[in-house]
Amino acid sequence: MKKIFLSSIIVSSLFSACTSSTEEKTNKEYTAEQIAEESKKVSAFFDRAFDAKIDRDPMQQSIFGIKKDYDKWQNISESNAQKEVEISKGYLDSLHANFKIEALDEQSKISYRLFEKACEDVIANYNWHLFDYPINQMGGLHTEIPAFLINVHKIENVKDAEAYVSRLNGISVLFDQLLENLKLREARNIIPPKFVFPYVLNDCKNITSGKPFDQSGTVNPLMEDFMKKVNELKDCKGEEKQALIEKASIALKSSVKPAYDKLSVYFLELEKKATTDDGIWKVKDGDAYYDFALKQTTTTALTADEIHEIGLKEVARIHDEMRVIMKKVNFKSDNLQEFFDFMREDKQFYYANDEAGKEAYRVKAVKIIDDMKKELDKLFLTKPKADIVVKPVEAFREKSAGGAFYEDPAIDGSRPGRYYINLYNMADQAIYQMEALAYHEGIPGHHMQIAIAQELKGIPKFRMYGGNTAYIEGWALYSELVPKEIGFYQDPYSDFGRLAMELFRAARLVVDTGIHRKKWSREKALAYFKENTPNPEGDNKKEIERYIVWPSQATGYKIGMNKIIELRENAKKKLGDKFDIRQFHDVILTSGPVPMDILEEMVDSWVAKKK
Repeated sequence: MKKIFLSSIIVSSLFSACTSSTEEKTNKEYTAEQIAEESKKVSAFFDRAFDAKIDRDPMQQSIFGIKKDYDKWQNISESNAQKEVEISKGYLDSLHANFKIEALDEQSKISYRLFEKACEDVIANYNWHLFDYPINQMGGLHTEIPAFLINVHKIENVKDAEAYVSRLNGISVLFDQLLENLKLREARNIIPPKFVFPYVLNDCKNITSGKPFDQSGTVNPLMEDFMKKVNELKDCKGEEKQALIEKASIALKSSVKPAYDKLSVYFLELEKKATTDDGIWKVKDGDAYYDFALKQTTTTALTADEIHEIGLKEVARIHDEMRVIMKKVNFKSDNLQEFFDFMREDKQFYYANDEAGKEAYRVKAVKIIDDMKKELDKLFLTKPKADIVVKPVEAFREKSAGGAFYEDPAIDGSRPGRYYINLYNMADQAIYQMEALAYHEGIPGHHMQIAIAQELKGIPKFRMYGGNTAYIEGWALYSELVPKEIGFYQDPYSDFGRLAMELFRAARLVVDTGIHRKKWSREKALAYFKENTPNPEGDNKKEIERYIVWPSQATGYKIGMNKIIELRENAKKKLGDKFDIRQFHDVILTSGPVPMDILEEMVDSWVAKKK
């Protein structure tokens, strides 16, 4: 209650502090001084709103290196979700009442529109906020909480250790709120498909196994993490360390285990109601939700049918490019499906599924990123200060986690960006896709975009974080192509891997819309992938299961990439010899993540100035 009350005070003071300085202006002509002053005031408004939001979110505070509520979790209750909507409505009213967009400089006008849209999205999203699956095989609090404690919660002193223990004890309340949210969905018959349940139950079992939960030879990952961090403390004596470790052990047994057990019991009961229908169409108003989700994901007005058709055309185009590579490597046949089978099955394309094979993959991934770092001056004027490391996905979640993903660096510079690679089954990690995957997740992909955004100066804080799928994933997919243009992918099989990954994203347009709009079964989706992509069956299965629990999310990649390429080619055509790829990338990356329509305006403005 105290935290909610404090947030209300912050919001109220924010509104009262923003009494309009433009209210009395009826003239649309503003002096340079007035524009500068008004832009400064609106930026301050945005930053106060952002800071107030962080003040309401202890987990985000920790990610930012703030230890104000280091012993707490965020409030995920339904009542708090409603309060967040009211806060956004208040921000929107204040923005419109107190600031005139025509009185702002160009960057502030963009900020105004982005902030306005962000508030409108919070309000609109609330109408659909129960249409997702907050616990699924891809993630959810059941796996995010241990990953957060292990990777984000640093222990630099005794107080930090005590905060860690408090967070362990707080998991029981957090999971009670989670169960409340799941039951609200159950009441609307929004229940994950049947295949999700074994994954979730297995993850819960993994997280509550090992010492101190049982007498097996293994140590629980949370217990192991806490012990390691506490034992490294230099300002803490042995007895004090042991006392802290005992507190953590008690918290794990008395709070964490019961919370996970309660979630598991609920999921076992919920599983009885689950069906094998996979598309969101199975839910009342599911079609309307999918239309909304596509607009949010792609930031375009493209319909499901239009996206489906784009996917089919892109698949056909990429198939033609792959046939060129088939000839280059002198493949025995001109049958593309036979070549796919060869790429799936030939052992030369996969490391051994043992510790040596997994380490060899990791080492090569590091080298790919290190080699790319040396060439960045050819492509970029702005480069991130934050470094990047390659890490295997932790054992407790590797069975259900995706094939690869990226985690942002710490804002305070204390933690590098992380490229996570899932090495659970090496048959799902083809060597020929390593280059493209490292460029996508690392450099010049997610790490360049996200780290540069976090390090930007002169724009409001809210523009440095977050974003939309089309921009973020569109850039990462575009980043798979860019290295080829400066001489990478010398191995034709590796270049095939690049095309295979682009093909995968094109096929996603077909399969995502197929499942959620055209009522495709999981079997039909699997058959489409097998016929049209070279990806291993296990990889295809995981991907399709991902699309099922994240309707529309997978469509953002190819739609975003296509838009960035379209903007680049248009700029090249208009500028001719004046086109500079480094400047183009600066336009894309140095304003933070933006919707596709605003990105197009920014590129058009740059082109006009260059001309």
